[in-house]
Amino acid sequence: MKKLILRVLPEELAVWKLPPDAPFPSAGGRGFWSVTRTPEELSVVSDSRSVPPGRPMETGWRCIGVKGPLPFDLVGVLAALVVPLAEAGVSIFVVSTFDTDYLLVKDHQLERARRVLLYAGHEFDR
Repeated sequence: MKKLILRVLPEELAVWKLPPDAPFPSAGGRGFWSVTRTPEELSVVSDSRSVPPGRPMETGWRCIGVKGPLPFDLVGVLAALVVPLAEAGVSIFVVSTFDTDYLLVKDHQLERARRVLLYAGHEFDR
């Protein structure tokens, strides 16, 4: 796998959920949002301030994005990132989009994740 160019998004994110039949939440602002519906839940990743009161949530996530767009036939992108992080004991939550992939790591593990990914041969945009 070639070297990937990564960037850390500035905002703290939360992972939260709604019932599976809930309407899609309104995405306020221009920050990071991801909404996924399954038969069991409506799962949302957004800025921590956007979580409605009383929703089950996990806060304190930071987002590392892969510079894209990435071609769909490119093999091993996630493996090149998640394997070194797993070996270093860094827990992740992955979100993929049409153009690229995003790794969410807990805020307290962000610097460790950055060091691990640099050591694995990847680069961070400044």
